[in-house]
Amino acid sequence: MYKHILIPTDGSELAGKAVSAGIEYAREAGARITLFTAVPEYRIPHEGDIVSGRAVSAYEHERESAQRAQAILASAAEKARSAGLEVATDYVQSNIPSKAIVAAAKRLGCEAVFMASHGRKGLSRLVHGSRTYDVLTHSEIPTLVVR
Repeated sequence: MYKHILIPTDGSELAGKAVSAGIEYAREAGARITLFTAVPEYRIPHEGDIVSGRAVSAYEHERESAQRAQAILASAAEKARSAGLEVATDYVQSNIPSKAIVAAAKRLGCEAVFMASHGRKGLSRLVHGSRTYDVLTHSEIPTLVVR
């Protein structure tokens, strides 16, 4: 039985299925969970951003990223605590969420990853990519995929 599970989420309904499955497993196994999300990295403003007033400083981006991550993780964390689980939350800024998930699992000492998949195939997967496939390919720990 796994005693520390990483559950990545972007706050979507589909990711919520993996959160629920991870919480249920953790409750039955007596495991602890870490909820994780990746938010976009800071992008240096272009001239158009500056002229239009849409430019954001690195400091503002950091603050907004923390708020966004907190908003994504808060309801899932509350759900886990309501189930009586020990839960932690973590986030990073990354434009490649699959790499961030694999790195977080390793950094946090997780024994398994529970994550969602859209189940895209063919051209749709080629166009949209597959974070789940990338995690499955690069992770050194078991990854349970929830659809």
